[in-house]
Amino acid sequence: MSKTSEQYDAVVANCRSLFNKKMQDYGTAWRILRLPSLTDQIFIKAQRIRSIENKGIQLVDDDIEGEFIGILNYSLMALINLELGVAEQPDMRPEEADTLFEEFAQHAKDLMERKNHDYGEAWREMRISSLTDLILQKLLRIKQIEDNKGKTVVSEGIAANYYDMVNYAVFALIKLGGK
Repeated sequence: MSKTSEQYDAVVANCRSLFNKKMQDYGTAWRILRLPSLTDQIFIKAQRIRSIENKGIQLVDDDIEGEFIGILNYSLMALINLELGVAEQPDMRPEEADTLFEEFAQHAKDLMERKNHDYGEAWREMRISSLTDLILQKLLRIKQIEDNKGKTVVSEGIAANYYDMVNYAVFALIKLGGK
């Protein structure tokens, strides 16, 4: 399992690097996004991956690795906004956002390690297309919970689904070569 931990850390470091570079360009403008907007951003990325998987070709040069990175980063942004609430204006310095990114990414990794122990690294035998489908399923669940004003009867809440999407995106990126 130490190999998985090292691969996980490498993938998250790459995603975090892009997150920080984008903050140099845009600041923390993402703080104004409401959760449904973040959910829809992730949906667009996952739907594009599925479309490319189904069609076998793509007409836009952006690779699917970049889309999985986006899924991971937007999921962590959503977790941060879920915890702090949505801002009316960008309200934090990039350094603060980076610290929160690291904190929530660590929570996701801790969850992955517990689940990975119980499931015996079953994800390594999964197809990337299955990981895409699971991300889309989590998105549909989140959308339903959002439509239900955050209320669930017996199901996990929104945060659990975002954490799972972080981990599915990491798995896909490891399988794609760790980009």
